[in-house]
Formats: sequence, structure tokens, C-alpha cells
Amino acid sequence: MKKLDDVREVFKSIKHRKPTKIFCPKCCSPKIKLATGLTIGGLAPKQYYCEECGYVGTIVMELEEEKDSKDEKEKEESDA
Repeated sequence: MKKLDDVREVFKSIKHRKPTKIFCPKCCSPKIKLATGLTIGGLAPKQYYCEECGYVGTIVMELEEEKDSKDEKEKEESDA
């Protein structure tokens, strides 16, 4: 049972991210899609296809939204 408890702790500690917007690294287009839906046991990396320029590859650009900038501004104002 000790091993199972360790596994549970690992899963609890994993940070879940919200889905991010992805863009083509070649032309910066947001029209990039998964080229293949099948991965062999999750071992093969995901392949993406850009509808704008025809890029095919495993690398994409991700845009992460900033954390609540209002909360950060309020903290700065209260510290001053």
C-alpha cells in the first residue's frame, strides 16, 4: 500500500494546465491542427499540420495567458 500512496501523492502534485492556444512556428498562424490522431501507446510525439503554410512537425508555439493581472496590480498598490 505504501507504493500506491506514493503514486497518489505524485498525481496530487502534478499541476494541471488549462488548454493553451497553439500557433505555427513557421508562419504564426492559429490554423494548426493535429496531423495524426494515432499515437502508438503515447510513445510517438504528436504531429501538427498548418493549414496556412503546410508546416508539418512536432513543434508548436503556445500562448499562455498571464495570471490575474488585476490581483497583481492590487498587491502592488497595497504594498505602496
